[in-house]
Amino acid sequence: MGERGEAIRDARKLGVPKMLILGLQHMFAMFGATILVPILVNSYFVQACGEPLTTGLTVSVTLFGAGFGTLLFHVCSKFKVPAFLGSSFAFLGGFSTVANLNSGMYASMGANEKAAYACGGVVVAGLFYLIFALIIRIVGVKRVMRYLPPVVTGPVIICIGLSLAGSAISNASTNWFLALVALAVIIVFNIWGKGMFKIIPILMGVVISYAVAMIMNACGIKNPDGSAILNFASIASSSWVGLPGFQLCKFDVTAVLVMAPIAIATMMEHVGDMSAISATVGENFLAEPGLHRTLLGDGLATAVSGLFGGPANTTYGENTGVLELSKVYDPRVIRIAAVFAIIVSFIPKVSAVISTMPSAIIGGVSFMLYGMISAIGVRNVVENKVDLTKSRNLIIAGVIFVCGLGFSDGITFTVAGTSITLTALAIAAIAGIALNIILPGNDYEFGVNEAGDENRGIHTNSKRKEEK
Repeated sequence: MGERGEAIRDARKLGVPKMLILGLQHMFAMFGATILVPILVNSYFVQACGEPLTTGLTVSVTLFGAGFGTLLFHVCSKFKVPAFLGSSFAFLGGFSTVANLNSGMYASMGANEKAAYACGGVVVAGLFYLIFALIIRIVGVKRVMRYLPPVVTGPVIICIGLSLAGSAISNASTNWFLALVALAVIIVFNIWGKGMFKIIPILMGVVISYAVAMIMNACGIKNPDGSAILNFASIASSSWVGLPGFQLCKFDVTAVLVMAPIAIATMMEHVGDMSAISATVGENFLAEPGLHRTLLGDGLATAVSGLFGGPANTTYGENTGVLELSKVYDPRVIRIAAVFAIIVSFIPKVSAVISTMPSAIIGGVSFMLYGMISAIGVRNVVENKVDLTKSRNLIIAGVIFVCGLGFSDGITFTVAGTSITLTALAIAAIAGIALNIILPGNDYEFGVNEAGDENRGIHTNSKRKEEK
């Protein structure tokens, strides 16, 4: 952050050491949620098949997919969008369904082979992004964004943050003292920190709270449930260097019908995330490099990850929260984090050390990050002067909130004998878009009202020149 607290768009002026530290902070921000996906998926296959996954959908493969996918996204988005892509929670229901398939060829199939077919469905889901990106490229982003005004995107962004609140509470409740230490450190460094320390509040929260956890563990203090605060058993059994357990995906219509339709949900979330990042950074990412390019990058990242046995990728709200806190908007810092993730994926012992981070610390950090996401959504609504005294706007926002927060388990329906689940955020986005189309009085046009669009990252060239 500059001397007067202004945003930093070129981190090179901070120097390489500081850039590396900032990249490390972004890696820590995404790490907890990213590795949680393969951990949960593994539990599904253990319960359904009685055996754990040994290749594909492991922590190391997931980290490699996240890092490589992020770099691929940056190439597709012309190196302009400071987004990190981590493993998507939206596909968890699909993995659980595939794990429990017990008919036809799946009747006697082992866990690793089932996972390979599930990843084939992830590849097809990623390709759906490319189709949507092509549609936007042909008809133009202005026509598409007419159906995504602030009264829709603002509440959806709010729901993205609030929908994650339960996860923050769940993790923090394992040890409230550690969670509050992490949260307090972040607040102190963000408000009263000086120089470099003001830029890395998240990293300082992780490091200091982990040091406190080590002291408590050494003193024999345990979590309220009686479990050890830190468990280093996995570190001793891990090697220093090793290849991630890649596994080529396989394709079957049944698994594809389970996994691929989930892309409808995640594409809607992508639009919301791009709006959140645009609002945070103050750049017109929806128009330049363009929503079609960001969708292309997200889709290719998901397809490549699934191809080698990894989960689907998605733009991470946690890292958007870090952008808001640090005010360092340079995409180079995100790419450094991506390289760190790739390196860690080849060092099992480092992955094991980082994975020993107590859930309570992740929960404490999440308090700040998830709250920041919702706050960005509130700012989106307020600064765009969305008139909630109008019945039309009030109905749209209200329905989005109820859908986004009420459908905790999503909606499951059957197509051709296959169970498909739409997540709560997907339902909220679809409902908001549908109501915006149906209800009369939509006078919003993308990019015309500069003052109203400014918070969504939409600046005219003249406005950007004045700022510079």
